Amino acid sequence: MRLIKQNFERDGSGFVTLFPEEPEDMWYAYNLIRPRDLLRASALRRVTTESATGSTSSTRVHTTLTIRVASLDFDPQSSQLHVSGRIAEETKFAKVGQFHTLDLELQRNFTLEKDGEEAWDSVARGIIKEACDPVKSADVWAVVMQEGLANIAVLTGARTVLRQRVEVPVPRKRGGRASDHDKGMEKFFQTTLDTLLRQIDLNESKPILLASPGFTASSFQRFIIDTATSAGNKALLAQKANLVVVHSSSGHLHSLNEILQTPEVLAKLKNTQYAREAKLMDDFMTLLRKDDGRAWYGPSEVEKAVEKGGVGRGGGVLLISNALFRAQDVGIRKRWVRLVDKVRDLEGGEVRTLSSEHESGKRLDGLGGVAAILTFPLDDLDEEEEIVETSHETPNGLEV
Repeated sequence: MRLIKQNFERDGSGFVTLFPEEPEDMWYAYNLIRPRDLLRASALRRVTTESATGSTSSTRVHTTLTIRVASLDFDPQSSQLHVSGRIAEETKFAKVGQFHTLDLELQRNFTLEKDGEEAWDSVARGIIKEACDPVKSADVWAVVMQEGLANIAVLTGARTVLRQRVEVPVPRKRGGRASDHDKGMEKFFQTTLDTLLRQIDLNESKPILLASPGFTASSFQRFIIDTATSAGNKALLAQKANLVVVHSSSGHLHSLNEILQTPEVLAKLKNTQYAREAKLMDDFMTLLRKDDGRAWYGPSEVEKAVEKGGVGRGGGVLLISNALFRAQDVGIRKRWVRLVDKVRDLEGGEVRTLSSEHESGKRLDGLGGVAAILTFPLDDLDEEEEIVETSHETPNGLEV
C-alpha cells in the first residue's frame, strides 16, 4: 500500500488517500474502513437516459463517487473488497441518497474520510503505518498434506489464505497390488506440484513448508527434487533450500498451528510476523497452564489486570484480536482503543494485535479476543465483585 496523502485534525477527524498495490492491501483496507466513514473511489455507474421521442437507453460510465459507508463485503480467497452505502456527494451521474457499491481495485487510489471525535484513533493510524511499511514480512507457503489430500496455503503478515485444495484418489496398499498405490501417489504428487507451481513465483526465495503425518511430506520433497533434476528445471532446484519438511497430525489446514511450534519452522520463520504471533500465544498458553496468576483472558479479566497495573513495563503484553476493532458499535471499538492506548502509552507495556485470519488469532478469538501476560501475578480476577449488605439492629429488633 502506498500513502498518497493524509490530513488529520487535532480532534481526530481527517482523511487519507491510499494506493493499493497488491491483494494483501485489500485486507488492510477492510480493517480500516468502518460504517459511517466517507469513501471516495472510482466507480462504474449505470446511467439511463431518455431521448426526445421518449425512448430510453442505458449505458455504463466511469466516474468517481463518494459514499457514506453502510456495509463491507470482503472475499479472503480473491482479496476482493466491496463497500456499499448511499451517495454523499451529488455528481453528473448520481444523486445524493442513491445506493451504490464501490469495488475497490488495485492500482487505483481511494480516499477515506473519518469525521467525529477520535475517528482516526491510534489503532486506525497503526493499520495505515503497517499497511504502508515497505518491509512487511515476506510470504510463506505451506503444503499441509496426507495421502490423497493437500492444502496449499500462503501465510502473510496479516492472514492465512487457502489458495488451493488438491484431492486425488489413492488406492490402499493391498497384497500384490502395491503398484496401484505407488501409481496413485505419483499422480497425487504430480497434481500437487503442478498446482503449487501455478501459485508460487520461482524467482522469489521464500520458505515452503511441507507438512504431513508419516512420510508423505518427505516423499513429496524427494519427488519435487527428482522432478526438477530430470526436467533440468534450475529455478525449481534453486528452491531446494527453502523446502522445510515437518510433521503434522493431519493434512488439514488447522494443523498449521502445531506446525509453527516446531523448532525447525521457528528457525526458518523467526523474522515473520506469523511466527512472532504464534510464539506469543504459545508463551501465553504455557503461563495459563501454570496457573500462577500471570496469564489472564477475557474482556473483564484483562481490563481489571490493566487497571491494577499488571500489563506494563517489564514483560507485560496485551494480546488483542483485530476483529474487536471491526465492531459496528463505535462505543465498543473505543473501549478497546482506550485499553490499547492505556497499556502502550501509560503503562509502557507491549501491545500485539493478532489477525483473526491467522491460526494464532483464531486461538485468541476462542478466548474472547483479548488476553494478557502480566508482569506480576494477580489472583481472582475472574471472581465477580460481591456487594455485601450489612445491617444494624436496635435493641427492639428494628433494622437501621
